[in-house]
Amino acid sequence: MLHGYGASLLQGALLTLGVAAASLAIALVLGLAGALAKLSRWRLLQWPATAYTTLVRAVPDLVVMLLVFYGGQMLVNKIGESQGWDYIDIDPFIAGVLTIGFIFGAYLTEVLRGAFLAVPPGQREAALAYGMNRRQVLTRVVGPQMLRHALPALSNNWLVMIKSTSIVSVIGLSDMMSRAGQAAGATREPFLFYAAAALMYLAFTTLSELGFAWLARRLSVGVRQVAL
Repeated sequence: MLHGYGASLLQGALLTLGVAAASLAIALVLGLAGALAKLSRWRLLQWPATAYTTLVRAVPDLVVMLLVFYGGQMLVNKIGESQGWDYIDIDPFIAGVLTIGFIFGAYLTEVLRGAFLAVPPGQREAALAYGMNRRQVLTRVVGPQMLRHALPALSNNWLVMIKSTSIVSVIGLSDMMSRAGQAAGATREPFLFYAAAALMYLAFTTLSELGFAWLARRLSVGVRQVAL
């Protein structure tokens, strides 16, 4: 049915998931750091975090990808010339993961910041008065509630991130879209292979939604639901 390109598409699909998962890990770290910086009382931390979220969300993802990959490679090699290094070729996987993680870190900054503000401050104060240190308050009291509040937006960003991984094909990474394009060019049946890629993306997002729905039910155990 896929003229022998099914295995190639599956390999590309696994690479797509790998890029998305690694990018999510980086985005969560940057998002948490950005959220804490924006919530800080120190303007020295607030300003860089605000500039980060404002600029990244204003620039198209593709432009950021090309700037990081080509501009970053030029910068690294210019520094290498002054140090006498050989030419350094940046791995497309690393560039793609870092770029997508950097982009979505800006979105998750606002998600986690809003989730943190949604937790009543009285609970943090009560936990501190009970004798917990700040790390225990974050991991035992604030963190679980933050996750419950942030989960819908995290789910949405994850779904968008999976689809955004398709831009890594422009920097030479053989992801699912790149392999679908190669198969379409070789067989002259673009509709077949791009439709197959679309169905794979649909499968990824559907399974992700089911997983997030299960996690939402787990995090809502013991939480009273108010009927409207």
